[in-house]
Amino acid sequence: MATELPLSCDVVVIGGGIAGCSVAYHLAKSGVTDVVLLERRVLGCGTTWHAAGLVLQLRSTESLTWLARYTTELVQELERETGQSTGYRRTGAINVASDGERFEEIRRNASVARRYGIEAHVISPSEILRLWPHINSEDLIGGVYTPNDGQLNAVDFNQAYAKGARLYGAKIFEHVEVTGIIIENQKACGVKTASGDISARYVVNAAGMWARQLGEKCGVVVPSHAAEHFYVVTEPISELPAGTPVLRDPGRFTYFKEDAKKLLIGSFEPRAKPWGVQGIPADFEFGQLPDDWEHFEPALKNALHRVPMLKDVGLKLFFNGPESFTPDNMFAVGETPEVKRLFVATGFNSSGIQSSGGIGKVVADWILNGSPSMDLGDIDIRRFASFQRNRRYLRDRTVESLGLLHAMHWPFRQKETARPVRLSPFHCRLESRNACFGEAAGWERPNWFAPKGVKAEYRYSYGRQNWFEYAANEHQAVRNAVGLLDLSSFGKFVIQGPDAEKFLNHISANKLGGESDTVVYTPWLNKRGGIEADVTVTKLDRHTFWVITGAASQRRDLSWMRQHISAGEQVEITDITSGYAVLGIMGPRSRELLSKLTADDLSAHSFPFGTSREIDLAYARVRASRITNVGELGWELYIPSEFAVPVFDTIMAIAPDHDLSLVGYHAMNSLRMECGYRHWGHDITDQDTPLEAGLQFAVAFEKPGGFIGRDRLLEMRSQPRQRRLIFVALKNSDALIYQDEPIYWNGNVAGHITSGAYGYHLGCALGIGYISSEGGADEAAIIGSKFEVDIAGDRVPVEVSLKPFYDPRRRKVRL
Repeated sequence: MATELPLSCDVVVIGGGIAGCSVAYHLAKSGVTDVVLLERRVLGCGTTWHAAGLVLQLRSTESLTWLARYTTELVQELERETGQSTGYRRTGAINVASDGERFEEIRRNASVARRYGIEAHVISPSEILRLWPHINSEDLIGGVYTPNDGQLNAVDFNQAYAKGARLYGAKIFEHVEVTGIIIENQKACGVKTASGDISARYVVNAAGMWARQLGEKCGVVVPSHAAEHFYVVTEPISELPAGTPVLRDPGRFTYFKEDAKKLLIGSFEPRAKPWGVQGIPADFEFGQLPDDWEHFEPALKNALHRVPMLKDVGLKLFFNGPESFTPDNMFAVGETPEVKRLFVATGFNSSGIQSSGGIGKVVADWILNGSPSMDLGDIDIRRFASFQRNRRYLRDRTVESLGLLHAMHWPFRQKETARPVRLSPFHCRLESRNACFGEAAGWERPNWFAPKGVKAEYRYSYGRQNWFEYAANEHQAVRNAVGLLDLSSFGKFVIQGPDAEKFLNHISANKLGGESDTVVYTPWLNKRGGIEADVTVTKLDRHTFWVITGAASQRRDLSWMRQHISAGEQVEITDITSGYAVLGIMGPRSRELLSKLTADDLSAHSFPFGTSREIDLAYARVRASRITNVGELGWELYIPSEFAVPVFDTIMAIAPDHDLSLVGYHAMNSLRMECGYRHWGHDITDQDTPLEAGLQFAVAFEKPGGFIGRDRLLEMRSQPRQRRLIFVALKNSDALIYQDEPIYWNGNVAGHITSGAYGYHLGCALGIGYISSEGGADEAAIIGSKFEVDIAGDRVPVEVSLKPFYDPRRRKVRL
C-alpha cells in the first residue's frame, strides 16, 4: 500500500469499494499508470464487504447483461493474473416461477440471454427438483437454469482488483478522506483531502453510499440513497450438497446461496427501509444496522415455504447492512453533465459485485476515448433531472426501489412512490377527464384515458393490458379525425447570439438556417457518427433558435450543447422547458379545428409542413409548429404557461363538433411505430449512425463547414452495409413484442427488437430493430429471406420491411 500522497496524477478514483477498485484496475491495465485511488477507511468497508457475492449474468437490459457477463469472464482471468483467490465457484443459478406471468417473464429473459451467447435453459419443476433436491416444487410452473452463473467472496474479489491495479502501477491509499472536488472552469482538476490536495486530469466519484454527499459539495446530481438490506445465514446443513446452484424465487422476493454447507437467505422485499436520510456518517466502517425480525419475517416465511427443511435448521447470523439505490433502479455511471472530467460510478442497487468488472471497463474506456464504448443510455448519469437530488424524493422512492429487483418487470410498469413531481398546466384538466398517468423524468404524463365509469389504473400483464382497447380508440381518432396530446414534457431551449446558427450547424447533421420560422429535424452526432441526440431546431430569426427534445434527454442535450461551444463563440443557451406548455393537435381534421379558433391562414400553401409561426389562439399568442410525431397532419402549439389552461378550455369547448379525442402516450407510441419514427434511447443511440438507422435524409453531407461525425459517416458511406434498421410486423399472430426480442434471419440470430407496440390501424404487433450480417445487409439480401422473432422461446414468423408500413412516403403529414 502506498504511503506518500502525491501532489498530482492523471486520474483520482474516490472510493475503495468494488467499483472504485475495478475502475483503478482497468485504467492501470489500459496503460494509465498514474492512477491514485483514495479510500476514506479500509478497502471494501462500506457495502462491498457484506455483499452476497452473486455473479449472475442475465439482467433486464442489454447493457446491464453485457456488464455482468464481462464480469463473469473476468473473474478467473483476474485470479490467474494476480494470484489472489476470489472464492469464485461456478455453481449455476435457477430462477423459478410459480405463476404463468412470472414464467413468461423469465422465458422472455432466457430468449434474450441466448442472443447474448449466455447459456440458459427453460426447465420443468421436476428438473428444478433434480438440481435443487430440497426445494418445494409443488406450486412451481417452471424455471430458467443458467449453468455458467456462480458466486464468489466479495472481499477477496475486491482485493484482487486492488492487487491488479497495483501490479499495473496504480497507487492505493487507505485512511484518506476526500473532503471536496477541485473545479476550475467547470472542469474537475483534482481533489481536496485532509492530508493535502491532489491535482488530476480526471476524477472518478466511486464513493458508494457517500457519492451523493460528495456530489452535493460541487453541485453535481448523484441521486442515490441507502436502504437496509437483510439476509440470514443458517447453521451448517449436512444434507445440502456443495455447489448447490444459486436459487432465486422472485415471486416470493427471496434468494438462496449455499456456502460451506450453510444457506444464505436474502430478501428484496416490496417495501424497503430507507437509511441515512440525513447523510451517511463519515466514520461508518464495516457497519451493521439493528436487527428487525418483524420486517424480515414475511421473507423468512416465504423461504420456509420454498425450502421446508429450514424449519429444522438453526440460524447462525442475522445481518442488516445498507445498500445504495437509484430512483429508477439503474446504475449512475459516466461523465457528469455539470462538471467535465468528473465521472461517477455508483448507485448499483445491490448488483455491484456482478457488474463491477463491466463498470470498471466502460468507465476506463470512456476516460481514455472521450466517449463510451457501448450504449450506456439506461445507466448514463445524464438521464437524471436536477430535482432528483432532493433528499425527500430519494427517501420516498427508495422504499420502492429495492423491491423492484425481484418485482415483475411488466411492460409499461409505472413507479408508485415519490409522485407527483412535475405537473403540466393541463394536469388537473386531464385528471378530471379520467387520464391514467405515467411518469417520465418526473413528469406526470397521460398514458391513456379511461372511459366514464372505468377506474384509470393499470392492470399489468404480458398480453393485452386493460387499456388496450382504450388506446386503440385514441389511436384511430388521430388516424381518422383529430386528437389532442399533452406534450409539455418536451425539453425546450433557446439558443441565441451572433454565432448561434454557426454553432448549431456544427453540432447538427442536417442543414440549418434558411428562412425564419422554419423547423428542421436533425440528429446530433459524436465523432464516431453515433446519434447523441434527436431534436428539432426552429429558426425564429437570424440570431435566435429553439431546440426541442424529449423529456428524458433534457439535461443530456443541454450538457452536449454547452460542451461544444467553442472559445470565443457568442452563443447563449437558456432552458425554457418550464416556461411553455405544449399541445399536439394531430389528425386529418386538425386544420379544420384550429381554423375555427384563429384568423391565421393554416392552409397547406400558406402554412406548409416544417413551418413555425406565431398565431392568435383564444386570447393568447402561441407558436404553432407544423410538425408531427404521429404521421398525420398536425401542429405542436407552444403556449406560454400562464395562457395554457384558457387555450385548452377553448379547444375543448368545440371538441364535440370536430370529433376531437384526448390521446395518451401509449396511443402516440403505437402511432409513431406504424410510421417508423425512431425513439432516441431505444431505436437510435450514441452507438447507432444515421446510415444504419435509415436517417440519411437528415444528413447534409455537403453543407459548408461540415458537422461533428461527418468524416466517419463519409467513410461508412463508401463501405458495404452490414447493419441496418428494419421494420417488423407480426401479421398472423396475436403475440406482442416489447423490446430486446431476438430476430432470426434464415434461422440464425441476426439482431434484436429495439422497440415494439401494437399498430391499431394496421391490426398487428409492430417492431423496430437492427439486423447485422458480415455478408451484407442490403435490400437484395433481405428481400425474400425468412425472418422470425423469438418471443418467450417461441419463434414467430414476421414480415420485414425497409420502409415503414404506414404512409412510407410521408404524404399525409404534408396535406
